[in-house]
Amino acid sequence: METLYNIEQRDAEFQEHEKILSPDFLSVAQIIEMLAEDVDGVQRKLAMFLNFKNLKTCLQEDILLDYYVSGFLWARGMDFSVTQYSKFMTLLDMLLHNLRTLHVSLEDSLKWVGEVMAEIGPSHLQKNEKWNVFDIKQANAIIDYLKISLFQHYKLYEFLFYSAREEIVLGTEQIIEVVKPSGGLFPNPLEEGISFDIYSTFIEPPPILHTEIKRLDQEQGPMESQPEASPSDTDALVGFTIEDVKSVLAQVTDDILISIQTEINEKLQIQEEAFNARIEKLKKA
Repeated sequence: METLYNIEQRDAEFQEHEKILSPDFLSVAQIIEMLAEDVDGVQRKLAMFLNFKNLKTCLQEDILLDYYVSGFLWARGMDFSVTQYSKFMTLLDMLLHNLRTLHVSLEDSLKWVGEVMAEIGPSHLQKNEKWNVFDIKQANAIIDYLKISLFQHYKLYEFLFYSAREEIVLGTEQIIEVVKPSGGLFPNPLEEGISFDIYSTFIEPPPILHTEIKRLDQEQGPMESQPEASPSDTDALVGFTIEDVKSVLAQVTDDILISIQTEINEKLQIQEEAFNARIEKLKKA
Protein backbone atom coordinates (compact mmCIF):
# COMPACT_ATOMS: atom_id res chain seq x y z
CA MET A 1 0.00 0.00 0.00
CA GLU A 2 1.33 3.39 -0.99
CA THR A 3 2.16 5.55 1.99
CA LEU A 4 1.21 9.19 2.40
CA TYR A 5 4.88 10.17 2.19
CA ASN A 6 5.29 8.49 -1.17
CA ILE A 7 2.17 10.21 -2.50
CA GLU A 8 3.38 13.62 -1.33
CA GLN A 9 6.83 12.99 -2.78
CA ARG A 10 5.35 11.96 -6.13
CA ASP A 11 3.12 15.05 -6.19
CA ALA A 12 6.07 17.29 -5.40
CA GLU A 13 8.09 15.75 -8.21
CA PHE A 14 5.17 16.14 -10.60
CA GLN A 15 4.72 19.81 -9.67
CA GLU A 16 8.44 20.42 -10.05
CA HIS A 17 8.39 18.78 -13.46
CA GLU A 18 5.42 20.87 -14.54
CA LYS A 19 7.49 24.02 -13.93
CA ILE A 20 9.99 22.96 -16.59
CA LEU A 21 9.50 25.15 -19.70
CA SER A 22 6.35 26.74 -18.31
CA PRO A 23 4.32 28.70 -19.18
CA ASP A 24 4.02 27.57 -22.76
CA PHE A 25 5.28 29.98 -25.40
CA LEU A 26 2.45 29.01 -27.78
CA SER A 27 -0.93 27.63 -26.87
CA VAL A 28 -2.24 24.36 -28.24
CA ALA A 29 -4.79 26.23 -30.36
CA GLN A 30 -2.09 28.43 -31.89
CA ILE A 31 0.10 25.43 -32.71
CA ILE A 32 -2.78 23.57 -34.35
CA GLU A 33 -3.66 26.70 -36.32
CA MET A 34 -0.10 27.05 -37.63
CA LEU A 35 0.18 23.38 -38.55
CA ALA A 36 -2.49 23.95 -41.20
CA GLU A 37 -0.52 26.79 -42.82
CA ASP A 38 2.28 26.85 -45.36
CA VAL A 39 5.59 28.65 -44.83
CA ASP A 40 4.17 32.11 -45.54
CA GLY A 41 1.13 31.37 -43.41
CA VAL A 42 3.30 30.28 -40.47
CA GLN A 43 5.25 33.51 -40.76
CA ARG A 44 2.09 35.62 -40.79
CA LYS A 45 0.58 33.75 -37.84
CA LEU A 46 3.71 34.00 -35.71
CA ALA A 47 4.05 37.70 -36.49
CA MET A 48 0.47 38.17 -35.32
CA PHE A 49 0.93 36.04 -32.17
CA LEU A 50 4.16 37.87 -31.25
CA ASN A 51 2.64 41.28 -32.07
CA PHE A 52 5.42 42.18 -34.50
CA LYS A 53 4.12 45.25 -36.34
CA ASN A 54 7.34 46.83 -37.63
CA LEU A 55 8.88 43.99 -39.60
CA LYS A 56 9.69 46.20 -42.59
CA THR A 57 11.59 48.77 -40.53
CA CYS A 58 12.75 46.94 -37.38
CA LEU A 59 15.70 44.60 -37.90
CA GLN A 60 15.33 43.03 -34.46
CA GLU A 61 11.72 41.97 -35.02
CA ASP A 62 12.60 40.53 -38.41
CA ILE A 63 15.48 38.47 -36.99
CA LEU A 64 13.40 37.17 -34.07
CA LEU A 65 10.56 36.20 -36.39
CA ASP A 66 12.99 34.29 -38.59
CA TYR A 67 14.35 32.55 -35.48
CA TYR A 68 10.93 31.30 -34.39
CA VAL A 69 9.70 30.45 -37.89
CA SER A 70 12.84 28.43 -38.63
CA GLY A 71 12.43 26.52 -35.37
CA PHE A 72 8.77 25.75 -36.01
CA LEU A 73 9.43 24.55 -39.55
CA TRP A 74 12.29 22.37 -38.32
CA ALA A 75 9.98 20.84 -35.70
CA ARG A 76 7.43 20.15 -38.44
CA GLY A 77 10.06 18.13 -40.26
CA MET A 78 10.64 16.12 -37.08
CA ASP A 79 6.94 15.19 -36.99
CA PHE A 80 6.52 16.31 -33.38
CA SER A 81 3.30 16.00 -31.45
CA VAL A 82 1.46 19.11 -30.27
CA THR A 83 2.98 18.73 -26.79
CA GLN A 84 6.45 18.38 -28.27
CA TYR A 85 5.84 21.46 -30.44
CA SER A 86 4.85 23.40 -27.33
CA LYS A 87 7.89 22.37 -25.30
CA PHE A 88 10.33 22.90 -28.16
CA MET A 89 9.04 26.39 -29.00
CA THR A 90 9.08 27.28 -25.30
CA LEU A 91 12.69 26.04 -25.14
CA LEU A 92 13.62 28.38 -28.02
CA ASP A 93 11.89 31.29 -26.33
CA MET A 94 13.50 30.63 -22.94
CA LEU A 95 16.96 30.57 -24.49
CA LEU A 96 16.41 34.00 -26.01
CA HIS A 97 14.84 35.23 -22.77
CA ASN A 98 17.90 34.16 -20.77
CA LEU A 99 20.20 35.82 -23.28
CA ARG A 100 18.26 39.07 -23.53
CA THR A 101 17.25 39.67 -19.91
CA LEU A 102 19.74 37.68 -17.82
CA HIS A 103 22.77 38.11 -20.12
CA VAL A 104 23.49 34.40 -19.89
CA SER A 105 26.76 33.38 -21.51
CA LEU A 106 27.08 30.68 -24.13
CA GLU A 107 28.60 28.25 -21.64
CA ASP A 108 25.77 28.75 -19.16
CA SER A 109 23.18 28.39 -21.92
CA LEU A 110 24.67 25.04 -22.90
CA LYS A 111 24.52 23.88 -19.28
CA TRP A 112 20.94 25.07 -18.95
CA VAL A 113 19.88 23.19 -22.09
CA GLY A 114 21.51 20.05 -20.71
CA GLU A 115 19.58 20.39 -17.46
CA VAL A 116 16.29 20.99 -19.24
CA MET A 117 16.75 18.07 -21.60
CA ALA A 118 17.59 15.90 -18.61
CA GLU A 119 14.22 16.81 -17.10
CA ILE A 120 12.04 16.41 -20.20
CA GLY A 121 14.22 13.96 -22.09
CA PRO A 122 14.74 10.21 -21.87
CA SER A 123 16.59 10.26 -18.53
CA HIS A 124 13.25 10.19 -16.68
CA LEU A 125 12.08 6.96 -18.25
CA GLN A 126 12.87 5.00 -15.15
CA LYS A 127 10.79 7.36 -12.95
CA ASN A 128 7.64 8.13 -14.91
CA GLU A 129 7.06 7.45 -18.56
CA LYS A 130 4.54 10.31 -18.80
CA TRP A 131 7.33 12.80 -18.15
CA ASN A 132 9.25 11.65 -21.21
CA VAL A 133 8.47 14.42 -23.74
CA PHE A 134 11.29 13.55 -26.16
CA ASP A 135 13.05 10.28 -26.81
CA ILE A 136 16.81 9.94 -27.19
CA LYS A 137 16.82 10.51 -30.95
CA GLN A 138 14.64 13.60 -30.70
CA ALA A 139 16.67 15.04 -27.82
CA ASN A 140 19.92 14.64 -29.76
CA ALA A 141 18.32 16.20 -32.84
CA ILE A 142 17.17 19.20 -30.78
CA ILE A 143 20.66 19.72 -29.38
CA ASP A 144 22.17 19.46 -32.86
CA TYR A 145 19.67 22.01 -34.18
CA LEU A 146 20.48 24.44 -31.38
CA LYS A 147 24.18 24.09 -32.17
CA ILE A 148 23.74 25.12 -35.82
CA SER A 149 21.15 27.84 -35.15
CA LEU A 150 21.37 29.79 -31.89
CA PHE A 151 24.67 28.61 -30.41
CA GLN A 152 26.61 28.98 -33.66
CA HIS A 153 25.51 32.62 -33.95
CA TYR A 154 25.41 33.41 -30.23
CA LYS A 155 27.68 36.45 -30.56
CA LEU A 156 25.41 37.91 -33.22
CA TYR A 157 22.37 37.55 -30.98
CA GLU A 158 24.29 39.22 -28.16
CA PHE A 159 25.10 42.08 -30.50
CA LEU A 160 21.43 42.25 -31.49
CA PHE A 161 20.25 42.70 -27.91
CA TYR A 162 23.09 44.66 -26.31
CA SER A 163 24.51 46.96 -28.99
CA ALA A 164 22.84 50.27 -29.68
CA ARG A 165 22.21 50.98 -33.34
CA GLU A 166 21.58 54.22 -35.14
CA GLU A 167 18.13 54.76 -36.51
CA ILE A 168 18.31 55.33 -40.22
CA VAL A 169 15.37 57.17 -41.67
CA LEU A 170 14.55 55.73 -45.05
CA GLY A 171 12.74 57.95 -47.49
CA THR A 172 12.20 58.62 -51.11
CA GLU A 173 11.56 61.74 -53.12
CA GLN A 174 9.24 61.85 -56.08
CA ILE A 175 8.87 64.69 -58.56
CA ILE A 176 5.53 64.99 -60.31
CA GLU A 177 5.10 67.34 -63.24
CA VAL A 178 1.72 68.99 -63.51
CA VAL A 179 0.04 70.93 -66.28
CA LYS A 180 0.58 74.69 -66.23
CA PRO A 181 -2.25 76.51 -64.42
CA SER A 182 -4.91 77.95 -66.68
CA GLY A 183 -6.11 80.59 -64.24
CA GLY A 184 -9.37 78.82 -63.46
CA LEU A 185 -10.96 78.12 -60.11
CA PHE A 186 -9.65 74.58 -59.97
CA PRO A 187 -6.20 73.22 -60.86
CA ASN A 188 -5.80 71.23 -64.01
CA PRO A 189 -5.56 67.44 -63.68
CA LEU A 190 -2.26 65.63 -63.81
CA GLU A 191 -1.05 64.44 -67.17
CA GLU A 192 -1.16 60.87 -65.91
CA GLY A 193 -4.82 61.24 -64.94
CA ILE A 194 -6.23 61.91 -68.42
CA SER A 195 -5.95 60.23 -71.77
CA PHE A 196 -3.44 61.41 -74.36
CA ASP A 197 -6.19 62.34 -76.83
CA ILE A 198 -7.84 64.77 -74.43
CA TYR A 199 -4.50 66.18 -73.33
CA SER A 200 -3.19 66.73 -76.86
CA THR A 201 -6.49 68.17 -78.11
CA PHE A 202 -7.56 70.54 -75.34
CA ILE A 203 -4.55 71.20 -73.12
CA GLU A 204 -1.46 71.20 -75.30
CA PRO A 205 -2.24 70.98 -79.03
CA PRO A 206 0.60 69.50 -81.09
CA PRO A 207 2.73 71.97 -83.10
CA ILE A 208 1.80 72.55 -86.75
CA LEU A 209 4.09 70.63 -89.04
CA HIS A 210 6.22 72.35 -91.68
CA THR A 211 4.34 70.68 -94.53
CA GLU A 212 1.03 71.93 -93.20
CA ILE A 213 2.36 75.49 -92.96
CA LYS A 214 3.58 75.27 -96.56
CA ARG A 215 0.18 74.05 -97.68
CA LEU A 216 -1.56 76.96 -95.95
CA ASP A 217 0.80 79.42 -97.63
CA GLN A 218 -0.02 77.98 -101.04
CA GLU A 219 -3.74 78.29 -100.42
CA GLN A 220 -3.46 82.00 -99.60
CA GLY A 221 -3.70 84.49 -102.47
CA PRO A 222 -0.86 86.68 -103.71
CA MET A 223 -2.40 89.73 -102.03
CA GLU A 224 -2.46 88.04 -98.66
CA SER A 225 1.09 86.81 -99.03
CA GLN A 226 2.47 90.36 -99.41
CA PRO A 227 3.96 91.45 -96.12
CA GLU A 228 2.63 94.59 -94.55
CA ALA A 229 4.99 97.48 -93.94
CA SER A 230 6.31 97.43 -90.43
CA PRO A 231 6.12 100.58 -88.30
CA SER A 232 9.92 100.82 -88.33
CA ASP A 233 9.95 101.25 -92.15
CA THR A 234 7.70 104.39 -92.16
CA ASP A 235 9.27 107.89 -92.31
CA ALA A 236 9.00 109.79 -89.04
CA LEU A 237 8.97 113.23 -90.84
CA VAL A 238 5.91 112.50 -92.94
CA GLY A 239 3.44 115.42 -92.59
CA PHE A 240 6.04 118.11 -91.74
CA THR A 241 7.26 120.91 -94.11
CA ILE A 242 10.82 122.19 -94.44
CA GLU A 243 9.92 125.39 -92.61
CA ASP A 244 8.56 123.39 -89.68
CA VAL A 245 11.77 121.45 -89.46
CA LYS A 246 13.91 124.62 -89.62
CA SER A 247 11.93 126.34 -86.90
CA VAL A 248 12.20 123.34 -84.61
CA LEU A 249 15.96 123.07 -85.18
CA ALA A 250 16.45 126.81 -84.56
CA GLN A 251 14.53 126.64 -81.31
CA VAL A 252 16.53 123.64 -80.12
CA THR A 253 19.80 125.36 -81.08
CA ASP A 254 18.89 128.56 -79.23
CA ASP A 255 17.98 126.62 -76.11
CA ILE A 256 21.30 124.77 -76.17
CA LEU A 257 23.34 127.95 -76.75
CA ILE A 258 21.54 129.82 -73.97
CA SER A 259 22.19 127.03 -71.49
CA ILE A 260 25.89 126.90 -72.46
CA GLN A 261 26.28 130.68 -72.18
CA THR A 262 24.63 130.72 -68.78
CA GLU A 263 26.94 128.00 -67.52
CA ILE A 264 30.03 129.87 -68.79
CA ASN A 265 28.92 133.11 -67.13
CA GLU A 266 28.42 131.35 -63.81
CA LYS A 267 31.91 129.83 -63.94
CA LEU A 268 33.48 133.21 -64.85
CA GLN A 269 31.69 134.90 -61.98
CA ILE A 270 32.97 132.28 -59.54
CA GLN A 271 36.55 132.71 -60.73
CA GLU A 272 36.25 136.50 -60.54
CA GLU A 273 35.07 136.33 -56.94
CA ALA A 274 37.96 134.02 -56.09
CA PHE A 275 40.52 136.42 -57.60
CA ASN A 276 39.01 139.39 -55.77
CA ALA A 277 39.23 137.52 -52.49
CA ARG A 278 42.94 136.82 -53.06
CA ILE A 279 43.64 140.46 -53.95
CA GLU A 280 41.98 141.63 -50.73
CA LYS A 281 44.12 139.23 -48.72
CA LEU A 282 47.29 140.56 -50.38
CA LYS A 283 46.32 144.15 -49.64
CA LYS A 284 45.76 143.39 -45.97
CA ALA A 285 49.07 141.60 -45.76
